[in-house]
Amino acid sequence: MLIAALLMFALELFPSTSASAPAAPVVAGGSLRLGRSEDGRPIVAVRSGDPRGTRVLVIGCIHGNEGAGIAVARAVARVHSGPDFWIVPDLNPDGYARGSRQNGRGVDLNANWSSQWRGGGHPWDTYYPGPYPFSERETRIGRDLILRLRPRLTVWFHQHMNLVWAWGPSSDAGRFYARAAGMRFYHHPWLHGTATNWQNHRLPGSASFTVELPAGSLSPLQVRRQVQAVLRLASALHGSMHT
Repeated sequence: MLIAALLMFALELFPSTSASAPAAPVVAGGSLRLGRSEDGRPIVAVRSGDPRGTRVLVIGCIHGNEGAGIAVARAVARVHSGPDFWIVPDLNPDGYARGSRQNGRGVDLNANWSSQWRGGGHPWDTYYPGPYPFSERETRIGRDLILRLRPRLTVWFHQHMNLVWAWGPSSDAGRFYARAAGMRFYHHPWLHGTATNWQNHRLPGSASFTVELPAGSLSPLQVRRQVQAVLRLASALHGSMHT
């Protein structure tokens, strides 16, 4: 039943361009395959929670050497009530496999979005933004999913600053999350070409911010604290939509 429901949702979410075009494939475990990385690794999304709830997108990893958020994303995928969760555990599987910040082409995926994009540098430079905005298939996969879902809340997990970074229209949501997670709140403008910069400009009325987890792997208690912070914020946003 879960696979069938996801398949039906996939047909609505990713409509075919023609009658003969194949539907988005559903892979084992009820995951929706969004596409493949530069090196051919699958990038998947998992839906959990309550489809009637506030739509929340969680991205566990975009920098391959900042993978602690994958554990949080996988824990969120086990939540069966509350928000309408869409979870992408790893948007940069090539970088994660290599242990590198960049993707398989040496691009910092979190500098490759079009909002205030700034070029320069060379592949494998730390913050190399790519030759042009959305030049990388991984960022295009992320962009297309966001535009289809139009989530009310998006949480991007990074490391290793141990704080919550939010700005502009997402400031209140970021501040709430920081309190809920027991983390420092960092109120500072977005960097050029980042995903949160793009979402905050492209999707008015939504919140998108960065959670910079501490260095190293997270303990089970730390993972639970992040999951609870996501749930509490989503509940607060749901309440604000119905008052």
